[in-house]
Amino acid sequence: MRTVSACFLLAISLFIASSHPSAQSVQLTILLERMYLDGQVSEEIRKETVTSMHEIWKKYSDWQLVDFDDKQIVFQKAINDISPLAKANGYFGLTKDGTLSIFEGKPTPSSRIIQSFFQIDVKKLESRKQQQLKKGIRVVSKARYEDILAAYRPFALTD
Repeated sequence: MRTVSACFLLAISLFIASSHPSAQSVQLTILLERMYLDGQVSEEIRKETVTSMHEIWKKYSDWQLVDFDDKQIVFQKAINDISPLAKANGYFGLTKDGTLSIFEGKPTPSSRIIQSFFQIDVKKLESRKQQQLKKGIRVVSKARYEDILAAYRPFALTD
């Protein structure tokens, strides 16, 4: 349980009670932010009628409270996985300057970069590995994501 949970719970309850003194329940927007290993953040918006903050706190007990006011509560959760976007259409490749990155779709100069990691000393790479990165290496799982990073980390340029 969070160490600040009791203080936050009390603060939110007092805040809502003072904002809506005659209300038995309050309509709130709950914003759920999921933060993935590849840097992507997904947001889910829910409208909920709240009769007690204890009920909300219990319902979202595995989320981190980030912000709140009388209309909205924002929770975040770190997801120990890559994002659905990376699983569906992510490819490892190199940018023009040799930075290992995940692209949305096969790596091209016009492809959107989902996440960048480190610059690679391309001269030290075998030509086969260079070609794999040029074509793009599909990211389909967290395990593959971690394996590829580990395989190319030894080729990272150091300052």
